[in-house]
Amino acid sequence: MTTPSAGPAAADALTSFTAHTRLLIVAPHPDDETIANGLLIQQVRAAGGEVGIVLLTDGDNNPWPQRWVERRLYIGADGRRRWGARRHAELLRAMQRLGVPAAALQQLHWPDLGVTSRLLSTHQAAVAALTSAITTFRPDIVVAPALGDRHPDHGSAHVLARLALARLPSAPGLLTYMVHGLQSDTPALRLEGSPTEQAAKRFALSAHHSQLVLSGGRVQRLSGRAERFFAVPPSLAAPDGGLPWRPPAALHPWLRLSLVDAAGAHTWRWREAPLRRGDAGGYQLSPPRGEPVASPRFARLSLAVPSPWIFDHWGWCEV
Repeated sequence: MTTPSAGPAAADALTSFTAHTRLLIVAPHPDDETIANGLLIQQVRAAGGEVGIVLLTDGDNNPWPQRWVERRLYIGADGRRRWGARRHAELLRAMQRLGVPAAALQQLHWPDLGVTSRLLSTHQAAVAALTSAITTFRPDIVVAPALGDRHPDHGSAHVLARLALARLPSAPGLLTYMVHGLQSDTPALRLEGSPTEQAAKRFALSAHHSQLVLSGGRVQRLSGRAERFFAVPPSLAAPDGGLPWRPPAALHPWLRLSLVDAAGAHTWRWREAPLRRGDAGGYQLSPPRGEPVASPRFARLSLAVPSPWIFDHWGWCEV
């Protein structure tokens, strides 16, 4: 069942599906298409619409499940390619179970856990690649990860999607989904699914066996939630360029601040970034001198030290 919630008026046209609907899902990894969008895919297909998937990474940087399944400790480049091929096969089975043909998949083959570095180091090429994937499918609805998703590949996928859509003279509607984290906004679309749809989603999820061997309970909990899709407001930026973070001074030497917009990407050490203190004590970001302000514009705060914890503490914000 489809239960639209009171959301921005601009999202109204995104919550009714017909035979003319063309839905494109931006998925950072194999399994995101099912965990966050399995019900949505079914409902678009049931209405006669078309579904496409843009897969950003092969999901190959997934060492602990791979060690468990393959009973090996060392994983080199060949092992990662083998795991990526395994996850690709799982994705194709999941798509088939959701009624999506293999030809609907576009793959960018970016490094798993490397979407952020791709965005920051090869900005124009990365945005162009996603723009090309969008124009190839010609969607009227794009769904992409939420900006506040704490997985770095997901938050950066949102930034890429926004910048890619900003390049188009007539952009499709955009909805976002949250996998890793919580979003308190009222969704533009909430899908509970019928018992039949829920069962079909569980069956599709079971195709991703590699992701269930060690984290089956967590993955199934994520997949079992109602699917919630959020409209993107015209701007989430603070009017004065304010940043939401007030990191402790002890961390300043290891902090990196990145700024990304249509013009390019910049990264600074915290103490070298173009920051000023606001009247309320927070930090405000000024664009680099002489550079025109492009919109949308996003900032990311990160800690430049190795850590086994992959999720972002600060992540992205719109400025």
